[in-house]
Amino acid sequence: MRLLGFVGLLSGPLLLAAVPALAQREPVLKQIKVPHAYYYREMYLPQATSGPTGPAWSADGKDLVYSMQGSLWRQRLGSTEAQQLTTGPGYDYQPDWSPDGRWIVYSSYHDDAVELRVLDPASLDSKVLLSDGAVNVEPRWSPDGRRVAFVSSAFEGRWHIFVLLVEKGLAAAAPLRLTEDHDSGLPRYYYSRFDHYLSPTWSPEGTDLLFVSNRGHIWGSGGFWRMSAAPGAPPVELRYEETTWRAKPDWSRDGKRVVYSSYLGRQWNQLWLMTSDGGDPFELTYGEFDATEPRWAPDGKRIAYISNEGGNTSLWTVTVPGGAREQLVLKRRLYREQVGRLRITVVDAKTGKPLAARISLTRADGRSVAPDDAWRYADDGFVRGERKMEVGYFHSGGTSTLTAPAGPLGLEASHGFEYRVLRQTVRVRKDALQSVRVALTRIADPAAKGWTSGDLHVHMNYGGHYRATPATLGDQARAEGLNVVENLIVNKEGRVPDLGYFTGQVDPVSGPSLVVAHSQEYHTSFWGHTGLLGLRSHIVLPGYAGYVNTAAGSLYPDNGAVADLAHKDGGLFGYVHPFDEYPDPADTTTSLTNALPVDVATGKVDYYEVVGFSDHLSSARVWYQLLNCGFRIPAGAGTDAMTNFASLRGPVGTDRVYVQSGIPIDHRSWLAALKAGKSFATNGPLLEFSTGTAGVGQEVHLAAGLHQLTFKAALRSIVPVDHFEIVANGEVVATLLLSGERTSADQTVTLPVERSGWYTLRAWSDKPAEPVLDIYPFATTSPIYVSVAGSTVRSPADASYFLKWLDRLEAAVKLNGGWNTEAERREVMGRIQAAREEFEK
Repeated sequence: MRLLGFVGLLSGPLLLAAVPALAQREPVLKQIKVPHAYYYREMYLPQATSGPTGPAWSADGKDLVYSMQGSLWRQRLGSTEAQQLTTGPGYDYQPDWSPDGRWIVYSSYHDDAVELRVLDPASLDSKVLLSDGAVNVEPRWSPDGRRVAFVSSAFEGRWHIFVLLVEKGLAAAAPLRLTEDHDSGLPRYYYSRFDHYLSPTWSPEGTDLLFVSNRGHIWGSGGFWRMSAAPGAPPVELRYEETTWRAKPDWSRDGKRVVYSSYLGRQWNQLWLMTSDGGDPFELTYGEFDATEPRWAPDGKRIAYISNEGGNTSLWTVTVPGGAREQLVLKRRLYREQVGRLRITVVDAKTGKPLAARISLTRADGRSVAPDDAWRYADDGFVRGERKMEVGYFHSGGTSTLTAPAGPLGLEASHGFEYRVLRQTVRVRKDALQSVRVALTRIADPAAKGWTSGDLHVHMNYGGHYRATPATLGDQARAEGLNVVENLIVNKEGRVPDLGYFTGQVDPVSGPSLVVAHSQEYHTSFWGHTGLLGLRSHIVLPGYAGYVNTAAGSLYPDNGAVADLAHKDGGLFGYVHPFDEYPDPADTTTSLTNALPVDVATGKVDYYEVVGFSDHLSSARVWYQLLNCGFRIPAGAGTDAMTNFASLRGPVGTDRVYVQSGIPIDHRSWLAALKAGKSFATNGPLLEFSTGTAGVGQEVHLAAGLHQLTFKAALRSIVPVDHFEIVANGEVVATLLLSGERTSADQTVTLPVERSGWYTLRAWSDKPAEPVLDIYPFATTSPIYVSVAGSTVRSPADASYFLKWLDRLEAAVKLNGGWNTEAERREVMGRIQAAREEFEK
């Protein structure tokens, strides 16, 4: 089939269309104006997890109330039975029982906000306490039961502590903001310049509040502060730790002790005790798992808390003193609404064999449903107008059984990008068990041609609610139809949970069709984040540079030095999640210190995440300009998925790269094929691209003169595609035909060629399309290179762009005074100069 449209090859600067407006997909709770939502959303905001979270004691200490799967539940100590207290209309979290036992205050998420509600535990009647369109969380009753302290985004979208006067379960006055709005002026990378205030807990007298704040500090969510419960009262710092959103202190009724969660000196959070005046703390619990959300029993003899030692969240108590731990086991659930049982079996439509899958079950009101024993996930953004709240999902090994509300449920099942997504409505019958068989149909079989898919950027554990292992990571990969997972070991400030898994070999859970490898992401807020794949001997430590006010404050090692370390250890080096928007060196209102052009020009970069946790067209545009300067950089892809998060931007394999290295998979061969450019990167569309016998990553040699090259292009996609194009030297040279559902195409295109260049095939859409949980569908092949008369690819305009970039970078480096030695500075400046000379050629 001939091409539908044609644009001649141009030698001028890049002339790509502007990045489309993508405001349709917006973050959950977008009224919060705090940077790096990826972290606070999971680590601070409550989530609808499969197991319990947010426990609170009854006034007599005989019962606990907690959140589970987005509803509140009540369970008596010693009992294995729990009673459901709330049923929506949204997700209910963070209960706190009033001292007289009359009310339970809690946070309720629905209608794009989190309001405060109060529940009568006797009648189960619920009513609004505060609904102001803000995000209101962590409510705590005062000891006299007349006030509720809570954290809200109501002021400027930042976290402040408020107090609300309550009478007979109703707000008696407008809430008062207690904490000062203060611009710290500190160079915080993960946190706002404005101080925040989190997790208030009352003194026994009800006069003071103890809370967490990062006031005066750069890294971490903050230490422990105390202030009178009055607007404008001066806060006093009791103790500083580099907490990461999860400390959640609780003041004992005797007023002498405070329990909190900390990862001090370890990789996992445990419970610690300190005095109420900030004395030296000691550890209360121990284990290679998280213990969080502690709450004192009224008699001060036990602490309830949440543990993820079994992978899912679970509810425990520990005696103080004594240390006896006991899990509140749940065997029977008493539901408020009518329910039935549903068994879902997913199979391959052709073979009839069970197929692991991602499954989403959605109620008419937008809430999701999941099995009790599956890890429940929620997307971190959604398109308003298409759904009422973010999509929820879980992974199934092939058969899943769950309890669901009676009535209709929207069912969606998928298995990666090679099977058509199935959507249907199932009707759950009251008090009945029904079985649903889901048969998924294959739309493509890349493995038949030696192609296997991998996610180059996954974090197995990263401070989330669940506790992941290589086995859970492998199960998720199989459900997503993924063959290779690169678990990038990385810090979140001082915590590196997966460090102990590195051996220099693939993980033992690997097999012929699945490889789980433990690699590294190197963190620096200055040079840009990078991936180190296939390291043999050790992780590069510390895994970061340029961390102001620490012993790693120097800009050395820069990414070039880290690349040398990776290569010396037999690994690959690449740039990850490159650009959220197209970098403009002329825009001096934003910083531009990413070292990508330096490391490309000096031959350090083995791959580039064209598809990742960034804007794909912006990242591709920079990639095109580097290719135009004659540098050959393969297309990679990585999701940046935190697999133990309950809320994340798509599961493992959302962004993946297909590599042609054959079956069974050998990890070293797979990485070598990636480096050779035998790859295409995608978040949904599958591509094939060749000319003659040359495929992606290969080179065609032509004599001088005008030639006609015939290209074959194919597309198979689980979602409709708006654009199917061949890009050459940064320009769209062929717009290929899409018809019908716009999910498949097979075309042959002949193009005139008379100078050296590169050609890629890409497919993309103007707006989001589920189940691709990304900003918009996008896929691109690595280039096919064409050499005419042995000439090299050159673009003065693009080289000039990068020289201006280097000007900005060099100016920023010269302002830095944190070098440990003059030799460090000279080495880094030498690399920048070497890159400059390369672009000047």
